[in-house]
Amino acid sequence: QVQLVESGGGLVQTGDSLRLSCVVSGRPLSNYAMGWFRQAPGKGREFVAGVRRNANTTHYADSVKGRFTISRDNAKNTVVLQMNELKPEDTAVYFCAADIAYRSYVSVFLNEYIYWGQGTQVTVSS
Repeated sequence: QVQLVESGGGLVQTGDSLRLSCVVSGRPLSNYAMGWFRQAPGKGREFVAGVRRNANTTHYADSVKGRFTISRDNAKNTVVLQMNELKPEDTAVYFCAADIAYRSYVSVFLNEYIYWGQGTQVTVSS
């Protein structure tokens, strides 16, 4: 059984940085493309960033491009989302997710990710 566990969330101020981690267990991380999504109060879950298996291809939502960086370490079964220059509108629960399909692109669609973590809260105060 595959499990994803996120950590690293917290309460920060505008302009601060946070580093979210997602540890995958049960199967090798190299089996999956990985994504980060977020869900703000009263809103739907949205794509934030993703990385293909080989780590050479990444994709970001326009709202975080240039501020967030996704990376993966297959040897450590860990995916990291480095978040810089945080804004109040980044406040949300952040989820990591695994996509088992072989795609030529990083998927931004929730239904193409089959495994999900429980989420970690990020709150950015103004």
